[in-house]
Amino acid sequence: MPAAIAFPDAAEVYTRYLREQLVARGDPVHVGTRIPNPRPARFVRAERIGGTQLDRVTDRPRLDVHCWGATEDSAADLMTVVRALTLAMPGWRGAVVYDLAEVGGPNLLPDKETSTPRFALAVELSIRGATLTPA
Repeated sequence: MPAAIAFPDAAEVYTRYLREQLVARGDPVHVGTRIPNPRPARFVRAERIGGTQLDRVTDRPRLDVHCWGATEDSAADLMTVVRALTLAMPGWRGAVVYDLAEVGGPNLLPDKETSTPRFALAVELSIRGATLTPA
């Protein structure tokens, strides 16, 4: 019987990476998988919206990434940085992400509840799994 393969939480891996990169740039923006309460003026939310396991050791999750800002320019500027950092993710030290493709480029998508400016993009990550350890 082949070994069981487990995959990490793609949204957690991505948000950890993005937080680390933004802090390294001197821009400690809130990055998470939920909308924070209270809402800061600028923040990033990433969530897994689908994807499938490609083969025995590769998961291909699709993530939606949303960037909010106090103004449309602020949200657009944040998206510009987030997009660049996202596309640089493969090969990040210690990462299980070895490939990434943008499947939906940045677009303005104002928040329906608050009308706050928000930009969104979608990416697919190739994530390597690991053998499940015994309990």
